[in-house]
Amino acid sequence: MKEQVVTNGIHTYTDAEKYVPADSPAVQEHINWFMGLKLGLMMHWAPGCQLGTYESWPLSDGDGSWSQEDVDWTDIPTFKEQYINANKTFNPVKFRPDRWASLAKECGFRYLLFTTKHHDGFCMFDSETTDYKITHESCPFHTSPYADIAGSLYDAFRKEGLAISAYFSKPDWHSDYYWHSEFGTAPTRNMNYNIKEHPDLWKKFEEFTHRQILELGRNYGKIDVLWLDGGWVSKDNLDQDIHLEKVVETLRSTTQPHLIVCDRCVGGPYENIITPEKQIPDQPLFIPWETCATVGERFSFHYTDHFKTGRELVHMLLNVVSKGGNLALNIAPQPDGELPKPAVESIKNMGKWLALFGDGIYETSIIPPYFQERIKYTQKSGNIYAYFLYDEIPDLPNMLSLTIDADIREIRSMRTGQSLSFECKGGQTLIHTEKLLLDEAFYAEGFVLGLAV
Repeated sequence: MKEQVVTNGIHTYTDAEKYVPADSPAVQEHINWFMGLKLGLMMHWAPGCQLGTYESWPLSDGDGSWSQEDVDWTDIPTFKEQYINANKTFNPVKFRPDRWASLAKECGFRYLLFTTKHHDGFCMFDSETTDYKITHESCPFHTSPYADIAGSLYDAFRKEGLAISAYFSKPDWHSDYYWHSEFGTAPTRNMNYNIKEHPDLWKKFEEFTHRQILELGRNYGKIDVLWLDGGWVSKDNLDQDIHLEKVVETLRSTTQPHLIVCDRCVGGPYENIITPEKQIPDQPLFIPWETCATVGERFSFHYTDHFKTGRELVHMLLNVVSKGGNLALNIAPQPDGELPKPAVESIKNMGKWLALFGDGIYETSIIPPYFQERIKYTQKSGNIYAYFLYDEIPDLPNMLSLTIDADIREIRSMRTGQSLSFECKGGQTLIHTEKLLLDEAFYAEGFVLGLAV
C-alpha cells in the first residue's frame, strides 16, 4: 500500500525527479502556455459553507481528530446530517458570476480554478449522474438563472479572457458506490469495502466517475486543466484504480485535445503539473508546478477567518514565480454568494501592484540566482526583472546589490520609468537608487534590467 499523501487535509506533492513529461505535443504546448499565466483564482464553494467549518473532511471519522475540532454545537452524527442536507437551504442569491470575473481580471488573475465537486460529492454543475447537485429542485437555488454555478462561472470568466481549471474530487463520499450504505459508517477517507471482494461495486464507481468527468469535458466548453483532487484514489492505494487514462484520452481525442491533467500526488503521465498545497518549495523546480494557497487561513468559508494583506500576497506571488511556479490563490465565497470584503480588499491591493509591476510576472521564466534574501528575479524577452521586497514601511537602500553578472545596457524603475545609474563588478550589479522617489512605493519595488543585444 502506498503511503497516504494527505495530512490534515493538506496534500504533499510528487517528487520533481519522478515527473513524467507529456508525450502529446498539443498538451505540452498548452502546459507551456498555462505556466505563463502565473496567477489563478481558486474557489472552494458548496452548500456546506453555511456551517462555517472544514469542507467535506468532518464527514470522514478517520480524519475527525482535526477536521471535527470546530464542530462544537452538536454531536457528530447530527452534524453529518446537517452537512449532508445543507443543499436544501443553500440559496446564494447575491451570486453574480460576471462581477466575480470582472473582479478577477481587475486584480490580475489569469485563470479560474473552481471546485466542481469536493469530496462530499455535491456537484456544483448540472450532472445527470446524481440528484445531489446545485440544479436539483431540492436546492432552492435551482430556479436562479445562474443555477449551474460552474457553467455560469466558466462563461463569465471566459468572457473576461481568463482560462479555466476544473477542480474535481475523485473520491465521492456521497456515492453509494464509494461509501456503500450496506457496509455501515466509513472508517476512513477510503471506500468502505474491499474492492477485490466487490469488484462490481467498484466498476460502478469507476463508470460513475468517468461519466461526471466526461460531462465536464463535453458540456462546458474549453477546459484548460482537469485538476483532480483526492490522491489516495490510486491503483497503488487499496487497488483504487479508476482507469483515468481511458477518460482522459477520450477527451483528448475528441473535445479537449490540449487538456492538461493534474492527477495530484499520483505521479505518472497524468500528473502534468505538480501541485504543492499551502507550501512553496525551498528551491526552484524545473518542471511545471502550481502552489495552491489561501487568502484566508483555510480553503473553506469560516465566519471568523483572518485574511492575508496585499503585501503578503504580493510577496507570496514573487516567491512562487521566482522559483518557476504558478500561484492558485483561494478565496472561499460566503453562503449568500458574495465574497468576503477583507479578502476582496487584499486582492484588489495586489491587483494595483500588478498593474505597475506585472510585466515581470506574466509569461516569465526563471533565471539564476533566482532569489536573494529580499530580492526575487524573473526574465522575459531579453530583460531581467528584479524585485526588492519591502517591509511594512518601505525602505530602499541607496545602493542595491544584485547577484547578476550580465551585459546590461540599461536599468529602469518599473514604477516611475526613470533610468537609474548602475555599475557591474565582481559578479554583482549595483543600482544607485538614491534618486528614486518612494512616495508611491508599496509591497515590492521592481526594476527592469535591459540586456545588451
